[in-house]
Amino acid sequence: MHNRTIIAVTGLVVLLGLLAAAGCTVPTTPQGTPAAGSTSGSTGSGAPNGVTGAGNLVTSPTDVIPDYQGVTINVGEKDYLGVIPVIFQGGKGQIQVKSIAVTLYRADGQIMTATIGTDKGDEADLQGTKQTDRVVVKVTMITGQTYTTNDVLSAYRTR
Repeated sequence: MHNRTIIAVTGLVVLLGLLAAAGCTVPTTPQGTPAAGSTSGSTGSGAPNGVTGAGNLVTSPTDVIPDYQGVTINVGEKDYLGVIPVIFQGGKGQIQVKSIAVTLYRADGQIMTATIGTDKGDEADLQGTKQTDRVVVKVTMITGQTYTTNDVLSAYRTR
C-alpha cells in the first residue's frame, strides 16, 4: 500500500512539472490583437528575420492534435478576386479552443493576420494576391498549447 502511494505521488509531481514547463513556453498575446474575424496587415516585405516573401511561401509540416482535442479548419479555394475564406468547422475539441490565428503570406511579400471566432462556422476572409499565397492556421487551446493545423499554398484559379 505504501509503495502505491509513493508511485502515485511521484507520478503526480512529474505530471505537474510537465504541465508547468509547457505553460512556460506559450507566447503571450500582445495588446491590440485584432478582433474575431478581423484582419491586419503590413506593407513592405513584412517578413520576420529578413526572410523575403518568396521564402515565406514554403510550407512546413503541421502538428498532430490529440483526438480528444481535434478540430477542423478549412482553407477554401481562392476566388477570382483573390479572397481566401478560412472557416472553423468545429470538432471534438471545439470547447477547448481559446483562439484561432490565421497568417497569410502574400506573394508580394506582405503578411496579413486574422483571428477567427471559436464558434462553428466562424470565418475570416483574407485578401490574397492573384498569384500563389501561403495560409498558416494556428489553434491555441485553453491549456495554452498551440497547434499548427493548416499550412497550405493557395493558388490563384485560372481558366
